[in-house]
Amino acid sequence: MENSVIKSYLADIQRFPLLSAAEECDLSEKINASDESAYKKLVNCNLRLVVSVARRIAHNAANSVSEMDLIQEGSMGLMVAARKFSPAFGTRFSTYAYPWIAQYMLRYINTKTAFISIPHRKEALIRSIQKASSYLSQLNGTAPSAADIALYLGIPAKRVNECMSFAYSCSSLESCPENNGTYFGDSLPSDVRSPEEEYLREETCAELRNLMGNLGRNEGRVLWYRFNFDGSTKAKTLREIGSIIGVSPEAVRQTEIRAVRHIREYFENAV
Repeated sequence: MENSVIKSYLADIQRFPLLSAAEECDLSEKINASDESAYKKLVNCNLRLVVSVARRIAHNAANSVSEMDLIQEGSMGLMVAARKFSPAFGTRFSTYAYPWIAQYMLRYINTKTAFISIPHRKEALIRSIQKASSYLSQLNGTAPSAADIALYLGIPAKRVNECMSFAYSCSSLESCPENNGTYFGDSLPSDVRSPEEEYLREETCAELRNLMGNLGRNEGRVLWYRFNFDGSTKAKTLREIGSIIGVSPEAVRQTEIRAVRHIREYFENAV
């Protein structure tokens, strides 16, 4: 039944054309000038993105989640993004809107899923997988597969898939509403970034990947560990890095010197 509804919805939104970057910027400027027709057009022409994100999240969710419900929630995130987008961001609207769409969908899942207490060992493994995924993404410039993460952590790929699926089904504190209408989790410090913070983080990571792409492989790895880009509690020593990449501490030191020189040249040429 739901499949037929989604097919009908997809057929309906196909009438809205895809926009060029110039058209997105033009619409954004009109929206900032309170042009509601421009706002509706920017939203309608990006509804296919909402469907794409909904399918991905529904596929990864451990519990059964209605794609149509996710589409409705994601559409609200899209509408917020359409109001906030600016050509000054220097990116396509879909890139900016994606975290807004996903955040609304995941919040919906959190509020609809019963609280599940995550076993401590599984929670630790989920955190390790998330850290590994972030590190490998920044190191290689692309999102790692379950097999990549499994190889990095030394665990079966099936275990990676199971833990990530489990993580989607857990609503943590979001499913415990307080009497005053807020969530208990709202009163606690959160590690979840807002869409704006996520956007800025992605921009920083993109610049970092671009920079690392101008370095030799060992130069990039040395700097990654030396300046704690891998998310460790502290930067690694020359000896520790040497053990990781299979060279002497002195070779690591020389590599670091070359890398810093190349970075300086990179920024001088960029000016």
